[in-house]
Amino acid sequence: MLGSDRRKASFDTIPLLDNRFSTSSFRTSSSSTSARLETDATNYSSRSIFLGVDVGTSSARAGLFDGNGKLLGSASSPIQIWKDGDCIEQSSTDIWHSICASVKAACSLANVAGEEVSGLGFAATCSLVAVDADGSPVTVSWSGDTRRNIIVWMDHRAVKQAERINSSNSPVLQYFGGSVSPEMQPPKLLWVKENLQESWSMAFRWMDLSDWLSYRATGDDTRSLCTTICKWTYLGHAHMEQLNEKNSRDMEACGWDDDFWEEIGLGDLVEGHHAKIGRSVAFPGHPLGSGLTPAAAKELGLSVGTPVGTSLIDAHAGGMGIMESVPVSQYEEKENGKEAICHRMVLVCGTFTCHMAISRNKVSIPGLWGPYWSALVPEFWLTEGGQSATGALLDYIVENHVASPCLANRAAYQSTSLFELLNRILESMMHDMEVPFLAALTKDIHVLPDFHGKRSPIADPKAKGMISGLTLDTSEKQLALLYLATVQGIAYGTRHIVEHCNSYGHKIDILLACGGPSTNPLYIQQHADIIGCPIVLPRESESVLLGAAILGAVAAKKYSSVDEAMKALNAAGQVIHPSEDPKVKKYHDAKYRIFQDLYEQQLSHRSIMAEALS
Repeated sequence: MLGSDRRKASFDTIPLLDNRFSTSSFRTSSSSTSARLETDATNYSSRSIFLGVDVGTSSARAGLFDGNGKLLGSASSPIQIWKDGDCIEQSSTDIWHSICASVKAACSLANVAGEEVSGLGFAATCSLVAVDADGSPVTVSWSGDTRRNIIVWMDHRAVKQAERINSSNSPVLQYFGGSVSPEMQPPKLLWVKENLQESWSMAFRWMDLSDWLSYRATGDDTRSLCTTICKWTYLGHAHMEQLNEKNSRDMEACGWDDDFWEEIGLGDLVEGHHAKIGRSVAFPGHPLGSGLTPAAAKELGLSVGTPVGTSLIDAHAGGMGIMESVPVSQYEEKENGKEAICHRMVLVCGTFTCHMAISRNKVSIPGLWGPYWSALVPEFWLTEGGQSATGALLDYIVENHVASPCLANRAAYQSTSLFELLNRILESMMHDMEVPFLAALTKDIHVLPDFHGKRSPIADPKAKGMISGLTLDTSEKQLALLYLATVQGIAYGTRHIVEHCNSYGHKIDILLACGGPSTNPLYIQQHADIIGCPIVLPRESESVLLGAAILGAVAAKKYSSVDEAMKALNAAGQVIHPSEDPKVKKYHDAKYRIFQDLYEQQLSHRSIMAEALS
């Protein structure tokens, strides 16, 4: 871990933006390095142990799992983040130090020796890393600070570049719902080229963060099909004829569309067989290089040569850690074999929410990303939706309310979470006001949750949040109502995505949820009631870490495929069913119409003001 002096040099920090550690989670950490150790004893003889590492927005985490997918122990360490307007940056050096601290702490707390770890996998946010020919950081910051060599996933500096790329109408865009987001890598790369010429000239490799972590660990810069397809416009289906080569370590990167890069002004990235953005790719979980290098093994406290699997984006690791967590029940009986998985949608909840569904056949859906071939599960097409601010939005709404400090103090005094306390207030209000069901408390307050833009199914980074029904009331009860209305607004957004997917050929009728907000019973019940689908929670709460560990298990050849490893290591927990009360459905149908109307009103307002200023 880095020393305190360096952390004090932070230009600006954002404390509550990590997918797993926002206050919307019911789990809390009381120290900068938090750890969890299972209390029940485990038979450690002849065991397989897999290590998953996940780098979120504000912390690096490590978790150890046994051969049954049970968490043995986990630890986390904070990472530095700078914010200056739309520019949000991090340091790859800082992140690596935090990873090393987390891995050592997790092994110590789980009583696992480094040499016992059978395999390792990395997951991380889809942030952009720049390094030179020696692997040293290249700044991507206006400040010129060489530490700041990562453009964080949620950075929106490249909105104009994204608009220009989308105006090209390139055939590549059909695999991104018709448009790229400023959160993807091509717009960010174009921004650097146009604004930081020296950095552009110095950069020898541009990498997704999870690919950089694997490269840092093994010295192999093979890129993941997950990262390149989902965030770099790589056309993974170019490898459909290479399925019999899945046991190879990498494949020549034949899925880059050179015309696209030339057309958007980044033709120099085509040079050297795409050396700067990826000359070779591999399916997630394929073993990289010769495993951990001596230097990386020493830093992590693991054995030289420990197998390392090709990486995943963190949300997709969550998908891998939960996709097969459906109980043996009526949900599985309705379809045979591999078709059952096509009825599911995974919600990876955190700072933002990622929605993932897979299909046997290619399904193109306007406004949603994909279809991506083999980006998550080999041979399946992935459709991906998302909401850019969910857990972060709840934090923002609650923490900026005048009643929040007093409520937070009371929650701390009662050794509970702020959100659990708000849930209790709502229950009390429901009884005191004699409303028929809890959701009805918000009949006069409605929230459009697009405070960080709208990602899908309508791609509109300029969208803004809206609240209808505010009064001068500043009480705790008013905060509770605003919180509930915000949860409902988020759930209506997910309902919009599910309905949009099904209208284009998907058959989603069951959801699987993981991440901090999913541990909140009110959050998950409102989603079930609003969407009308049962929601399965995983047995193990750390689905992203489990998904990363699955990559290590496959790389170590403990399983023949990702599919086999998922079925062996995923396990279902609680199932949340939607309300059977028809009045609840009627109520949410009405609020859903208002949710849609709010956005239409915003578009109208935007048009009126644009005309006034023209």
